[in-house]
Amino acid sequence: MTGSEAPPSFRLAYVPGVTPAKWVRTWNERFPAIPLALVAVPAAEAFGLLRSGGVDAGFVRLPVDRTDLSAIPLYTETTVVVVPKDHVVAAVDEVSTEDLADDIVLHPLDDTLDWERLPGKPAFERPATTADAIELVAAGIGVLVVPQSLARLHHRKDLTYRPVTDAPESRVALSWPQDETTDLVEDFIGIVRGRTVNSTRGRTAAAAQPKSQPAPKRSDGRGGARQKPAAGKASGKSARGGGSGSAKGGTKGGAKGGPKGGAKRGKPRRP
Repeated sequence: MTGSEAPPSFRLAYVPGVTPAKWVRTWNERFPAIPLALVAVPAAEAFGLLRSGGVDAGFVRLPVDRTDLSAIPLYTETTVVVVPKDHVVAAVDEVSTEDLADDIVLHPLDDTLDWERLPGKPAFERPATTADAIELVAAGIGVLVVPQSLARLHHRKDLTYRPVTDAPESRVALSWPQDETTDLVEDFIGIVRGRTVNSTRGRTAAAAQPKSQPAPKRSDGRGGARQKPAAGKASGKSARGGGSGSAKGGTKGGAKGGPKGGAKRGKPRRP
């Protein structure tokens, strides 16, 4: 590495409400030599940061302009309404948008939901951010419909939330510039998709284990491999007996090793 070359690193953006901890932890376990830098970014600025090269990839909310950005949808969030704890909605398990018809529903400028028609009554002005809208809910000015992750992010003890069954939903995706699908991006995609460390996809996956080689054959001392004798053939032994050497030795070996009462060779002695 020359003095002008910077060590490799991976820059990952994430919008409010997204918790990338589990993927970051897996990255640090697999690639401890390549630091991962997290960059928190408002949802409205995430795509500009990706296009400018400020980060390598990012967790964003759909839709994504596929003209120059790639995206992998990851999950869909539950939509909830945030209300004061003494609000009538707090007494039920879930509501519909019609149940909010008499409420002022705040609509912040950084709203992440794609509404065709806003529920409830409009406020006099739109809050600048979701955080500002949460403060207005706490002050009793209105209610707020957001993805559940944002309700948790801005949790307050005096507020609660309930699912809204027919509201638009927010989908979270991993996105990166199409022309910058680098090896590091491929590695992170593999983590997000749940690939194992030994997967064939991705650049820095662990090297494949070498195939087990068959055990070497024993040498017979003459440069050749020792082979098993064929069935029914003796290996270096007399065919007549179990021992090697002369026929006499073979006979003795046969007499000793054979069953009792076996016939002996030679002429019978006279009594």
